[in-house]
Amino acid sequence: MSTYLFENDEHRTLRQQVRKFAQARILPNAHEWEEAEEFPLELYAQAAEAEILGIGYPEEVGGGGGDLSHVLVAADEMVLHGKSVGTCVGLGSHGIALPPIVKAGTAEQKERFAKPVLAGRMVSALGITEPGGGSDVASLRTKAVKDGDHYVVNGSKTFITSGCRADFVTCAVRTGGEGHGGISMLIIERDTPGFSVSKKLHKMGWWASDTAELSFEDCRVPVTNLIGQENQGFLIIMQNFVTERLMLAAQCVSIAELAYRETLAYVRERQAFGKKLMGFQVTRHKLADMRTRIAAARALTGECVTRFLRGEPAIGEAAMAKNTATDACMWVCDQAVQLHGGYGYMREYVVERLFRDARLYPIGGGTREIMNEIICKTSGF
Repeated sequence: MSTYLFENDEHRTLRQQVRKFAQARILPNAHEWEEAEEFPLELYAQAAEAEILGIGYPEEVGGGGGDLSHVLVAADEMVLHGKSVGTCVGLGSHGIALPPIVKAGTAEQKERFAKPVLAGRMVSALGITEPGGGSDVASLRTKAVKDGDHYVVNGSKTFITSGCRADFVTCAVRTGGEGHGGISMLIIERDTPGFSVSKKLHKMGWWASDTAELSFEDCRVPVTNLIGQENQGFLIIMQNFVTERLMLAAQCVSIAELAYRETLAYVRERQAFGKKLMGFQVTRHKLADMRTRIAAARALTGECVTRFLRGEPAIGEAAMAKNTATDACMWVCDQAVQLHGGYGYMREYVVERLFRDARLYPIGGGTREIMNEIICKTSGF
């Protein structure tokens, strides 16, 4: 069993807890939910009852305690034993939507939004990316103009995970001038007049996770839904990005590990030219390279998480971990399909799905190119 160096008995107990849930609730339905491009809403309540949704959140907001290391270990088990990345990502969309509220929100916001989400009664999403913006967060155009005790919001967001079913969106809006200094964070509720899901997006991978394009037309959002201070939202977003990128790196490690395990089982049974595929040196060497790249990505990701938990900024390190884990995941999934031969191209095989899922990671959470720019800046050149 591959684990992170920071793991202790508490993490190992958590692994058993999440593994049991994933095997019972997700694995039997994984293929069906992927094909349907969604999973049942009751899964949120089931995950909350199993004390999974609250992992990594303080008890005062309805969480079960723990930190980022516990979140990553839980996500690892969900992917490895649920075998549906889309379901795991959709079920965990609060992992990027709630932290701004928990860290910078008011007591009333935590009561109204954080607690119901962690109890499985509400679904949350994060709204940053816009149709014309991509990774350029500082140029976002969705405007929020103050009108008395409300903001009037106009604009759109795209590629929003859980956007089709979210009860509210933690949304980046422009309340001030151009650039990063004019950005704020607002909680926009689903039942706000003028809020609409303009399009459900159909993706290459992550099928079980619904993804949407959202539209805001003269949405009147109470000023009490402002997270933190006006025009100070960019810092909240950047702080959120560090943990998001470490989570994405860890997901890549988990996906690669699952692809490796599926391939190992396949080559031990599949015969060609009178012997098992495992009997060929070329097969064993590919497996050795897969194992090595996964180990390297896991080690770097684990080190970055450790640094982050010690209080270090880890901005550049998180970018390095994301790129390294992304590269490993893409390569390992490609080799997994190759070693499966024609079956690796068939949708009923897990590695086919993982190959598609892996392609998102050099894009989501900041592209590979943006990560390299961050690495350059934090390295002083």
